[in-house]
Amino acid sequence: MFKEGISYREAGKFEETRFEKIHNVIFESSKEASILVAHEIANLIHRKEGLNEPCVLGLATGSSPIKVYEELVRMHKEENLSFKNVVTFNLDEYYPMDKNNIQSYHHFMHEHLFNHVDILPENINIPNGTVSPEELQQYCIDYEMKIISYGGLDFQLLGIGRTGHIGFNEPGSHINSGTRSITLDHLTRVDAAPAFLGIDNVPRKAITMGIGTVRNAKRIVLLAWGISKADILKEAIEGEMSSQVPATYLQEHNNTTFVLDTEASSELTRVKTPWLVKSCVWTDELKLKAVVWLSELTSKPILKLTDKDYNDNGMSGLLAEEGTAYNLNIKMFNHLQHTITGWPGGKPFADDTYRPERSNPAKKRVIIFSPHPDDDVISMGGTFDRLVEQGHEVHVAYQTSGNIAVSNEEALKFAEVSSVLNSESNESNDIINFLKNKGKNDIDSIEVRKLKGLIRRSESLAATRYLGVPDSNVHFLNLPFYETGTVKKGNLTAVDIKIMCELIDEIKPHQIYAAGDLADPHGTHKVCLDSLFEALKQLKHNSYMDDCWVWLYRGAWHEWESYQIEMAVPMSPDQVLKKRHAIFYHQSQKDGVMFQGDDSREFWVRAEDRNRATAKKYNDLGLADYAAIEAFKRYHF
Repeated sequence: MFKEGISYREAGKFEETRFEKIHNVIFESSKEASILVAHEIANLIHRKEGLNEPCVLGLATGSSPIKVYEELVRMHKEENLSFKNVVTFNLDEYYPMDKNNIQSYHHFMHEHLFNHVDILPENINIPNGTVSPEELQQYCIDYEMKIISYGGLDFQLLGIGRTGHIGFNEPGSHINSGTRSITLDHLTRVDAAPAFLGIDNVPRKAITMGIGTVRNAKRIVLLAWGISKADILKEAIEGEMSSQVPATYLQEHNNTTFVLDTEASSELTRVKTPWLVKSCVWTDELKLKAVVWLSELTSKPILKLTDKDYNDNGMSGLLAEEGTAYNLNIKMFNHLQHTITGWPGGKPFADDTYRPERSNPAKKRVIIFSPHPDDDVISMGGTFDRLVEQGHEVHVAYQTSGNIAVSNEEALKFAEVSSVLNSESNESNDIINFLKNKGKNDIDSIEVRKLKGLIRRSESLAATRYLGVPDSNVHFLNLPFYETGTVKKGNLTAVDIKIMCELIDEIKPHQIYAAGDLADPHGTHKVCLDSLFEALKQLKHNSYMDDCWVWLYRGAWHEWESYQIEMAVPMSPDQVLKKRHAIFYHQSQKDGVMFQGDDSREFWVRAEDRNRATAKKYNDLGLADYAAIEAFKRYHF
C-alpha cells in the first residue's frame, strides 16, 4: 500500500546524546523527510480504516507542511488513499479573519489539501476567525470539547515559530492551556508580514489550540526546515523546559519526533560540535570546523592555540591524531589563507596550486545568477566588480522579475509619470485606476505586474551599466514559477528548467555564481537554486561542463560559516563604496522594502555589516585585516 517498515531512524541521521531531550531525526532534504511523514500519516489512516474507526488528525499550516500535503494528495490520486474516515482539526487561525481571505488558514488548507482529496466537508474543523468577540470564549470551549468527543487527536502535525511557538502558543503559554484566543508576538507578526504585504496588515490576535490540547495527541511530529529555525530548535531540543519556549513542553511527551533538515539542525550540539558527544572520524572538513570553533571559543588566533586548549575542550582525540597543536594549527591556518584571493576568476599565468580558482583560461565566461533583480550586487557586488575589471566576459541572469517586491505606491508614481508623458495611453490610466481602487485581497493585474517588472528591470540595467557590463550580457529570464502575482509561488516546472538550460548552453560558462541562501523569507532563492541544480543535472554530460565551476554566495540574510568558505574575496574601502552605489540603483527596494524580515536595516547596510563581519572573523583567526570580504562555497555537481 504505502511505504512501511522504514523508520525515521533508518532514513535520517539519528543519535541519542546527553544534550537532547526530544527525539529528532535529520534529513538531507525537506522533500525526502516530508514524504516519509506523509507515509506515516497514510499508514495511520489505512490502519484506522481497517478498524472502522475515524482517523483524527491535527493539522498545521505554514510553509513547513506543504510538501507533506503534496505527497498525501499524490497518494490519494495515484495510490487510492481515501480520506473518507479522516476527521481533521486545524491548530489555529488568525483573528479576526474571513475564511475567504487568501491569507486565512481556511483558504490555505483547502488550497493545499482539502480541495484535492475525498475528505467529507463535515469532517473538516478549522477555527472560525469571524466569531464575534462575545461568543469567542464559548466557541473555543466548544472546539476543545469536539476534539475530546473524538477521543483526542491520533496524530498532530506541527511547525515551530522563531519564538518557539507551536500553533500560536506564544511565549508565556501554560503547559495545560486549551483552545483559546491569544495575542501574537511581534516576531511572529514580522515573519508573517511578507504574506500580508506588510506587518501593518497582519492581525494582532489568533485562535489556537492550547499546549495541553497538543500534548494530549497520541503522536506528535514537528517539522522544521532552514537555518532560520536552527537557534530556536537548539533551545527546544536541548534547553530546559520553559514557558518562554513553548515547544520545550514537548520534552515530556512520550511519542514526539522532530523532523529536521540539515540547516535546521545546524546548531544542535551533535551537529555543530560532535567531538563533545562522541569519538569522531576526523575528516579534513571536520578538523577545520573544530579548529575554527576552538579559536572563536578561546578568542585566540589559530596559531596561538595550545595543546591545553585542545585537551580542555574535548578535542584530545584530534590532537592524538595530529601529534601537536603546532602542526595542526599551521595546517589549518594555511588552509584558510589559501581561500583568500583578489582574483575570483583566477589569476592569469600564476601558480594556482593553492588558489581557490584556476588560472586558465585567463579570461573566463561567467554567469552570475540573481534570484531577484538586486541579489547580484547586494550579495557579491565587490566580486562582480572584480570580475568585470579583470576582463572576464560577465553575464548577469535575473531569474525572476521581482515584481511582487515593488510597492503599489512606487508603481503608481511611475504610472502617473507615464500618463503625463503620454496622456492618450489607456494602459497607464487603467493601471492608475486599478492601483487606486485595489482591495486587500486583489492580485495585481497583468498590466500592473508588467509595470512593476519593468521598474526592477530598469534599476538592474542602471546597476549593471555602472559596473561596466554591456546590456547584451544582461538576461531577464522571468521564470514562470514566480509569475503568480502573489507571495505564494508556483511549482518549478520543465519550462523553468528549459529556460535555465538554454542560457547556460548558449554561454558555455567557465564559472557560475548562484545564491545558496536558503533562508530567504519567501522561498524564491531556494526555488531558483533548485532550478539551477536541475539544469546542471541535465547539462552535465556536455563537454563544456567539465570546465565549469559553480560558486554559491549567500544573500542579505546569512553568511557562510568561516570553516565553510572556500573562496574569500577581500574588498578595499573604495570597492565597498562602489558596491553601495550599485545597490542604490535599486531605488524601489530602498527606504522601506516590502520583504525585510525581522531586520530593519536597509539591504546595503546589511551587506556592508556582513562583509565587515566576515573580514573581522578572518582577522580574529589570525589572518590579514581587510575592510570587507565576500565569501563563496563551491558546489560540486
